[in-house]
Amino acid sequence: MKQIKLTFALIFASIITIACAQNNESKNIITGAEQTEKYLPLLKGKKAGMMGNQTTIVGEKHLVDVLLENNVDLKFAFAPEHGFRGNIERGEKVSNDIDSKTGLTLHSLYGKNEKADSIVASVDIMIFDLQDVGARFYTYITSLHRVMQLCANAGTELIVLDRPNPNGDQVDGPVRKSDEFKSGVSYHKIAMIHGLTIGELAQMINGEGWLDNGLQCKLTIIPVKNYSHKTLYRLPVVPSPSLPNYLSVRLYTSLCLFEGTDINVGRGTDFPFQQIGYPNTVFGEYTFMPESRPGMTAHVENKGQQCYGVDLRNENPETSKFTLKYILDLYKKSQQIEGFSFFSRPDFFNKLAGNATLQEQIKNGLSEEEIRASWKEELAEYKAMRKKYLLYEDFE
Repeated sequence: MKQIKLTFALIFASIITIACAQNNESKNIITGAEQTEKYLPLLKGKKAGMMGNQTTIVGEKHLVDVLLENNVDLKFAFAPEHGFRGNIERGEKVSNDIDSKTGLTLHSLYGKNEKADSIVASVDIMIFDLQDVGARFYTYITSLHRVMQLCANAGTELIVLDRPNPNGDQVDGPVRKSDEFKSGVSYHKIAMIHGLTIGELAQMINGEGWLDNGLQCKLTIIPVKNYSHKTLYRLPVVPSPSLPNYLSVRLYTSLCLFEGTDINVGRGTDFPFQQIGYPNTVFGEYTFMPESRPGMTAHVENKGQQCYGVDLRNENPETSKFTLKYILDLYKKSQQIEGFSFFSRPDFFNKLAGNATLQEQIKNGLSEEEIRASWKEELAEYKAMRKKYLLYEDFE
């Protein structure tokens, strides 16, 4: 009995030690934005523009405040999807505006902006600082590409202030196929879970010649200190309205595929991307009811209806990685409903997947192991390419 208690105590102590080590790892991280001594000298005497949002922080201050306090001649800021302060819904129009807190002129770069080229050409240098979450369908990496293209067109320098990838401990999923599947949620020919920081992806975009007309962006990256792809990084600021905590960020990689269906992923509740369901009892005994929530009003599936499904709120975020099990399980259950169309937005699902194959594989009843085998070769090729652009120690 004493031996059992001793063994249990040792195991418990080991768990605590590992948890503390991981927490300390995150605390010791110094983002690119926090290393002002490296980039403020590069901005001296130059007209500057930036792209940022609520994640663009230096400690507890917004980067805009830090730049203005240091007399940087900041002319404007671009805003991505969800806006400059992160309070606009997915897919909604981001209007040109004035930032109420600083008086800074804001321009949208989500959707078309015919004046974007001339706006970037009006400054000497651009700054990019957005917190990505490591999935191909998260549109901040599309914003990165657009800023790099604009800078390359204008001959304007670009400083990327790098941040950790909270899903950077994995590379998984199919690689996007041809340009038929290119969109804001599948802009690059990269794995669905790409395993790159913003800085590493910027290097890949340049290195692989993905900018139009063979152009290269004049790129300076301020790397993160004390980070590796083994680090489990908890975001200090919510990256968008529907990703309110670490668990939602980790489950997002698996659950975003449901956006090509009418299954609700918790939007319109206090636990987005932590529960899945639909108004039919075949999907499970767990229930929730989506309503309007800040940042989740216009695009909420099954609003005001009781949804039945799966509760994921007790999943362990540190061990949660990309999987097809949720979508395979709910698709199988949906076949009990006569006439039910699971893939209600088939074209959008294919853009999320980056191919037309995954949808057909699910319909044909393939297992996760069989589906994974089909993308094994392309994923291996992507991983080999990825290694050329890594700035940090890999997880493998």
